[in-house]
Amino acid sequence: MPFNPRNPQEYSITGQAKDHRAKGNTMRIFSSIRYSLFALVLLGLSAAAFGQIGISVSIAPPELLTYEQPLCPGDGYLWTPGYWAYADAETGYYWVPGAWVMAPEPGFLWTPGYWGWGGHGYAFNEGYWGPHVGFYGGISYGFGYFGEGYQGGRWQDGHFFYNRSVNNVNVTNIHNVYNETVVERTTVRVSYNGGNGGIDRRPTPQEESFSHERHVPPVAVQHEHVESARTNPEQRASVIHGGPGAAASRPEAGRPENARPEAARPESGRPENEHQEAAATHPVVHPKDLPARQPFAAPNTGNAARDQKLQQQHTQLIAKQDQERQQLQQRQDQQHQQQTSQKANEASQQRLEQQHQQQTQKLQQKHTQQEQKIVQRASPKHD
Repeated sequence: MPFNPRNPQEYSITGQAKDHRAKGNTMRIFSSIRYSLFALVLLGLSAAAFGQIGISVSIAPPELLTYEQPLCPGDGYLWTPGYWAYADAETGYYWVPGAWVMAPEPGFLWTPGYWGWGGHGYAFNEGYWGPHVGFYGGISYGFGYFGEGYQGGRWQDGHFFYNRSVNNVNVTNIHNVYNETVVERTTVRVSYNGGNGGIDRRPTPQEESFSHERHVPPVAVQHEHVESARTNPEQRASVIHGGPGAAASRPEAGRPENARPEAARPESGRPENEHQEAAATHPVVHPKDLPARQPFAAPNTGNAARDQKLQQQHTQLIAKQDQERQQLQQRQDQQHQQQTSQKANEASQQRLEQQHQQQTQKLQQKHTQQEQKIVQRASPKHD
């Protein structure tokens, strides 16, 4: 019986049809009923194994990479650690960098996804948002996720308080912090549960109870983050490690894709003419329609200290702008949901869309002006 790491209880996918009305019918009808029951059982298993991806890989994922956590962009963002995802036989495993993500609602925490051995291969159990951190395979992802629970922070009075001992937080901008020493029990970089060489751990009764709580799947920005990593050849394990099965890891410090989801997208996938064509055919109405930003040219004023300061200012500005984009998108999504529940007519829907378009354009203009100021300060004439 294969072990399901998200739901440790044994299960059976076989059974007998007990529909007495089928008595005396032909074997063909009996087989049809049995197949239907089989499909229903499979649906039940999918619900029990929340977020399990329907793919089985015969090769275990590589060891987790070692990287530095980027600066937290603002209040309400939670750290979602980096992990290995799998695309197909040609691409293989690829690294999804860790990222700061706004919690979908106050009080929710992130339970990371993990790979688990299922008897015939490795299956990925997708992460989720919920009131408690559930079972994530005993994998030590770091930064507060050390195999059980989360020691990186806690919710209090509607605000998230960050543990400075495991998070990169600027206390000048974020004041809801505390400092609590956390001892990492293991430095093992194994990235999967069960199987040969995997983490040998099962859910505790408390973690099992957490699996029955209300959960929210990964938000849109997380899906975009994964897609950006998938389409970037440099994120592939074969490129990072120099070949499949290699055990080497490399530091991720300074990698832009580890700080911002859209920066993980390869340059070949975001030329300027692509943005212009998209804007012409698809008008920008919501923040999610805005094109990915062009990379910021490294300043060269002749003053190394000044250049470094300007680079840091630009990184902080981008993080703040990303937060503003996401917050506006969330407000607009909520207004759409309210309008849908109220069954608004077409005229009301058009007015709301126009309002959203004006809000988005105003935000875009503000961000453009902010970036222009940074560029001007980076000009050599401002030495």
